[in-house]
Amino acid sequence: MSKYDSLWKYIQSKECGSFKMSFAEIEKIAGLPIDHSFLNYKKELQVYGWKVGKISLKEQSVVFEKIS
Repeated sequence: MSKYDSLWKYIQSKECGSFKMSFAEIEKIAGLPIDHSFLNYKKELQVYGWKVGKISLKEQSVVFEKIS
């Protein structure tokens, strides 16, 4: 079980091909602050049919893309 399971399940439920979330939205859904460990955990998302596209520190956002 990953500390980001609730986030991965939320993303898996999305119907679109890609979308952007703010760090604040991610933290609210995951129930914990986003930190550098997110970079290690993001690989888990592929099991759910998604991947992390772009992480913007300037915009404090992450783009998620569905794997076709």
